[in-house]
Amino acid sequence: MGRWNPAPTPAHSSLCLCSRLGPCLSRPAWRVGTCLAPEDHPWVMAAAVEGLEPRKTASASEDASRPAVETVGAGPGPPPLLVGNRLNLDLYPEGCHQLLHLCAQHGQHLLQVEFLRLSTHEDPQLLEATLAHVPWSLPRLRSLVLKGGQNRGALGACLQGTLTTLPTGLSGLAYLVHLDLSFNSLETLPACVPQLRSLDALLLSHNRLSVLPETLGALGVLTFLTVTHNRLQKLPTALGALSALQQLDLSENLLDTLPPEIGDLSSLTELNLASNRLQSLPASLAGLRSLRFLILHSNLLTSVPASLAHLPLLTRLDLRDNRLRDLPPELLDAPFVRLQGNPLGEASLDCLSPPGTPQVLEMPSLFLTSDLDSFPVTPQGCSVTLACGVRLQFPAGATAAPITIHYRLWMPEPGLVSLGPHDSLLSSVLELWPHGVAFQQDVSLWLLFVPPRARRCREVVVRTRRDNSWSDLETHLEEEAPKRLWARCQVPHFSWFLVVLRPVSNACLVPPEGTLLCSSGHPGVKVIFPPGATEEPRHVSMQVVRMASRELQALLGEPEAAVSPLLCLSQSGPPSFLQPVTVQLPLPPGVTGFSLDRSRLYLLHRAPPAATWDDITAQVVLELTHLHARFQVTRFSWYWLWYTTKTCVGGLARKAWERLRLHRVNLLALQRRRDPEQVLLQCLPHNKVDATLRRLLERYRGPEPSDTLQMFEGEEFFAAFERGISVDADRPDCVEGRVCFVFYSHLKNVKEVYITTALDREAQAVRGQVSFYRGSVPVEVPQEAAAARQRKGADALWMATLPIKLPRLQGLKAHGKGASFSLAPLNLGNAETGFLTQSNLLSVAGRLGPDWPAVALHLGTPYRELQRIRHEFRDDLDGQIRHMLFSWAERQAGHPGAVELLVQALEQSDRQDVAEEVRAILELGRHKYQDSIRRTGLASEDAAQPGTSASQSTEPAQA
Repeated sequence: MGRWNPAPTPAHSSLCLCSRLGPCLSRPAWRVGTCLAPEDHPWVMAAAVEGLEPRKTASASEDASRPAVETVGAGPGPPPLLVGNRLNLDLYPEGCHQLLHLCAQHGQHLLQVEFLRLSTHEDPQLLEATLAHVPWSLPRLRSLVLKGGQNRGALGACLQGTLTTLPTGLSGLAYLVHLDLSFNSLETLPACVPQLRSLDALLLSHNRLSVLPETLGALGVLTFLTVTHNRLQKLPTALGALSALQQLDLSENLLDTLPPEIGDLSSLTELNLASNRLQSLPASLAGLRSLRFLILHSNLLTSVPASLAHLPLLTRLDLRDNRLRDLPPELLDAPFVRLQGNPLGEASLDCLSPPGTPQVLEMPSLFLTSDLDSFPVTPQGCSVTLACGVRLQFPAGATAAPITIHYRLWMPEPGLVSLGPHDSLLSSVLELWPHGVAFQQDVSLWLLFVPPRARRCREVVVRTRRDNSWSDLETHLEEEAPKRLWARCQVPHFSWFLVVLRPVSNACLVPPEGTLLCSSGHPGVKVIFPPGATEEPRHVSMQVVRMASRELQALLGEPEAAVSPLLCLSQSGPPSFLQPVTVQLPLPPGVTGFSLDRSRLYLLHRAPPAATWDDITAQVVLELTHLHARFQVTRFSWYWLWYTTKTCVGGLARKAWERLRLHRVNLLALQRRRDPEQVLLQCLPHNKVDATLRRLLERYRGPEPSDTLQMFEGEEFFAAFERGISVDADRPDCVEGRVCFVFYSHLKNVKEVYITTALDREAQAVRGQVSFYRGSVPVEVPQEAAAARQRKGADALWMATLPIKLPRLQGLKAHGKGASFSLAPLNLGNAETGFLTQSNLLSVAGRLGPDWPAVALHLGTPYRELQRIRHEFRDDLDGQIRHMLFSWAERQAGHPGAVELLVQALEQSDRQDVAEEVRAILELGRHKYQDSIRRTGLASEDAAQPGTSASQSTEPAQA
């Protein structure tokens, strides 16, 4: 097979990253947050993301010419902290003390260090004193990474480092080409930075910079500059002097204008100005003849120069979420322009206002990216769009003083979701805090929700929690697109919020004089409150739920059976009324007051939280008219009229009520075609199964769906892998290998997991299964045999079992993992120490997940190569891992120590589990090698079987 060679990438594209966001499904990582669309990934530059990588994935910009890293152990020579020519002290606590200790030894090995990483979560004075030693202790330094962001606050946000300046002596680092100062507390650019004339890449993200100095123009060879997530209000005119600059990221700042000199950046290929306050663009942008990507979303633009359409290399112009009401025709029809979120074609508000009307100042707008979980609010007010799509509007004066608002989007689970018996959940759970903070004016909140399948006699509301109780807010629906709906409400405080579909609720305030409450969806349902029913006004509400006659008749096996709508009454205040309240219900369909048989008419009552229905016909006086039945009560509860020949009506009513709340579903278990170890588990409404399978079967394959089951909204269940198969990762939703689920009929009840087996897949395929059980994961998980015995029980916990097959590892070369690649056959190692084959490396690649950058660096992969792999395979985590591992393996062909280097790199990256797996493979290979020697008669006399001479054992080899 031929060598796998990736397509070439543009110059410096290796500095573009998406590692912070990660793919939508990574092995085995689980992260909170929302993934960017694939087409947006090229725009995420290195500086915006490096600070959020795990601490163990330390990296620095490295010389691509160095093929490997030799880890130096204890004993004479360099200290163990030094790996090759790299010194990664951000991995260790008290890194400054470690560096000072090394400098005090005056070792010659420090003179060879070219790459230094140091955490800035240190005492500021100690940090400054430590950095003062760098120029003369590490004179050949080429890459210096001084970043914060490794520590997190109580709310999970990345903390900035303590670095506020740099010693002036750092300007003496004549070889420095890469400087990363991200996630620090810089308010001004240190004076020594513009003096680093060899600097190629400068990263200043997540600081407090409000201005850049004019001396920045002295960096004549700078090709990469990122100053995202700062407080820049203007740019220096000297920026145009950076003639070599290729990538410039100024997103998430406060820029309202751009200097005309920005058009002098003749080498610029990528320009990101997203999430600023730009209202217009200079015409000089037409001079950026090398520009390929121009990102301007989330600004205040009202116009765009038509000359942008004539940039010869431009392939993406992102103008989303601005204030563009019209656009030059050249741009309006261009295929590379993105315009969503603009009021194109709408009339300006100024045109609609009468002459002399005072203009209202525009409210500031904030557009949060996925790496931010908080935002500031001032008395001036603001409009905020969160990365998850939620929108908030704080009117002027809502807060008396500045306040920082935090948010988090939770996956729904019973502890966070409050649903009534007939409610359906339509959204995730949004938490906004500080909790309970009262605003002086109501804040507007827009929540995205899944469009419900049926809206008849139902309504969408926003539900919130306060003081351990849930309440529904007055909600208005707004439609942005046929399948993009918003629930808008006014909130007086912050807490948890979710969108719910419930039966239509009618409510009123009952005064002492009495009143009448009618159902808006069922005119025949009324509640009459006489005078004196209450001494103090109290709130009452009603909900009405219908049941189809055919469902009831099928349940009872009685063609003439019928029921009225189910009525739920609730109130605030004392449990009882002072005077009887009259309730009117329509008679069951097909029944009239003049023709019915009163012995077949039953009034049923349910008192929550009990699930039983009691027959109270003999305890009340039923007044019948031609179409209605009336009765009086002093307490509110649930009421239901039944007309049937059956006698034990209470038990039948309970079954019918359950039928009203049950959803018919099917369970899926599909394996990804290119990676059978990746399994998709999903619980789908029965009517969506066929369409979902048609969409998935291009990438997945597996058994037929389970038989149709019935589940309640919010019901818990779990999936258990059995017969030698288990989950291959620690997940927050996984308990002892059992994956927890909660069924919500309108949400995607889907999870993808990676599985493994302890059985020998080289000998034969592993045929396992996944079983689904009701309820939460028990303390003692059910045994397979016990589950099998319960399968036919009336109250069985077992729901379904679907087969799972892991193919033989030998077959993975042509199917599954390696199908889409052309990889050269590989045999790392030797016969005595053991071989690692292509299949073995594929297995290792499948286990690394997001830890692969740390492994790559410990294997000696240059930093630039690491960045290039991340950029080129930004939508494919598996592709990143395989490309890195096989590229390294091909370079190591014929090196006897390659396998041991891989094991050491895995151990240094805290992947002892994979290292032990590799050792087990090597041990198995050695045993097979010895067995083959014995079989061919090449073993020594001591190794021959008892009773067999050496001359006899050599005959097969000669034959």
